[in-house]
Amino acid sequence: MTFQETWEKQPMRKPKIEKVTINMGVGESGDRLLTGAKVIEEITGQKPVRTLAKQTNPAFGIRKKLPIGLKVTLRGKKAEEFLKNAFIAFKASGKTLYSYSFDKRGNFSFGIPEHIDFPGQKYEPDVGIYGMDVCVTFEKPGYRVKRRKVKRNSLPEKHQVKKDEAIEYIKLNFGVDVVEEE
Repeated sequence: MTFQETWEKQPMRKPKIEKVTINMGVGESGDRLLTGAKVIEEITGQKPVRTLAKQTNPAFGIRKKLPIGLKVTLRGKKAEEFLKNAFIAFKASGKTLYSYSFDKRGNFSFGIPEHIDFPGQKYEPDVGIYGMDVCVTFEKPGYRVKRRKVKRNSLPEKHQVKKDEAIEYIKLNFGVDVVEEE
């Protein structure tokens, strides 16, 4: 029986995208961080949160707790719409998604080297080019049991998202080819 047939018979077994997290490491604060925030806000439609440096690195002029990056978390329909555009940008940059990008729980990450690969984005010399990392987290219906306050419990192994299920979900819903390891 294929995954799709199983998901039709047992809808609680069908994985779904819990969240999509977009990280942009700018490396410095100031104007570059502000323009990066405008770029990521234009692409995602959501205001980013600044991430702070964890340690001081004098060679790069970075001090501890200095804002050097941006982060946005998308959920629901926004996450799926962004992911469709991100896969278009990913393919436009000539990259391929490999099965080793997925962990054993089906979560995966990929990088987009240039924000101008997104549909509708144009190169502006005064803005520059920004890259970003996209991290996708999967879950199944019923994961609330793991997070709730009262009667919290762990999930059984059979209800965890598996690598094969996540790959099949991405292939079916987004039309992305996942290349097996060589």
